[in-house]
Amino acid sequence: MAASPTTMSYVRLGRSGLKVSRLCLGCMSYGDPGWRPWVLDEEAARPFFRRALDLGINFFDTADMYSRGRSEEVTGRLLREMAPRHDYVLATKLFFPVEKKGPNRSGLSRKHVLEACDASLRRLGTEFIDLYQVHRWDPDTPFEEALSALDTLVRSGKVRYLGASSMAAWQFAKALYLSDRRGGERFASMQNHYNLVYREEEREMIPLCIEEGVGLVPWSPLARGFLTGTRRRGEEPETARGRSDEFADQLYFRGEDFDVLDALLSVSSSLDLPPARVALAWLLSRPGVTAPIVGATKLPHLEDAFAALDVRLGDDAVARLEAPYRPHPVLGHDQPTPRAAR
Repeated sequence: MAASPTTMSYVRLGRSGLKVSRLCLGCMSYGDPGWRPWVLDEEAARPFFRRALDLGINFFDTADMYSRGRSEEVTGRLLREMAPRHDYVLATKLFFPVEKKGPNRSGLSRKHVLEACDASLRRLGTEFIDLYQVHRWDPDTPFEEALSALDTLVRSGKVRYLGASSMAAWQFAKALYLSDRRGGERFASMQNHYNLVYREEEREMIPLCIEEGVGLVPWSPLARGFLTGTRRRGEEPETARGRSDEFADQLYFRGEDFDVLDALLSVSSSLDLPPARVALAWLLSRPGVTAPIVGATKLPHLEDAFAALDVRLGDDAVARLEAPYRPHPVLGHDQPTPRAAR
C-alpha cells in the first residue's frame, strides 16, 4: 500500500471514448455563500481548482441550480483561467429551477431543456458542454420529448455527451430503451447516490449500468461528510455544513448508519489511514464505478481523495466494512406514483 499515488489515472466514461480522471471535483461547494453557508466564493474556491488540476483531475461537475447559477459562473471562469478548454471535461446538470419558479422553468420539456442549455453555456463561458446531465426524472414530460431535445443539443454541437442522475432503475432502463429505439444519443453516465452507508443502488441500478456500458459517477461518496468520522452518535455536527445541511438529515444518521461508521473507524484505525480515505478506496474498488464526485471545502479533503487512489483494501477489510449494512428506503430522489395508479 503506497503512501500516496504518483500519477492520476484516466478511464473511459462507460462505453464512450471520453476519458476522465478517476476523481471528479464536485463544484456545488463553490459559488455564492448566500445560497448555503458552507459554499466558498470565487476567490476562496480558486486554490481548489488549481490543486485539482495539479493533481491531474480533468473532470469537473456542477449544476445550473447550485448557488442559483453562480456555481457555473465560478467553475467556468476559473477553469478558463487555469487550463486550455480541451484539457478538462466540464459537466453540468439541468432540471430544477435556477432563479425563479414558473411552469416552464424546470423539468425536461423541450422548451426548458433548450433554454437551460443556452443559459448554462452563457454562465460557463464556453461553446459546448462535455457532459450534460438530467438532474432528475420528469414525470410530467414524455421522455421521448426530453430525448428529442437532448439529441438536438448534441447534433448542434452544444453538448458532447449525455448523462443522467438519481432515478429508479426502471426509469433509466426505459430511457436507454427509448434512445436505442429512436436511434438517438445514448446516456453515457449515471450520477447516482452511492456510498458505504447507502448501497441500495447495488440491487438494480449498478447491474443495469454495468450491463449497458454506462459509467457510474457517484454523488455523496462520503455521505455529506458523515464518513469522515466527524459525527458521533448523539452528538451535534461540528461543521457549518453539518449544522445547516437539511438534505443530509434526510439521508443519513440512522442507527444502522452509525454501525457502518463504527466499522469504518475500526478498519481505518487498523490500517492507520483516515476514514475518508478508506471510504473512498472502498467506493473506487466497486464494480462499474468510474469517478466519485468529491466535494472539498478544505484542501486536505482533496489531498485525502487523491491518496485514496493508491489504497488497496484486502478482502477482510472489505468484509468488515460491508457487514453492518442494512437495507434502506429509497433516498436521494423521489419515486413518483405511476399515472395509472393516481
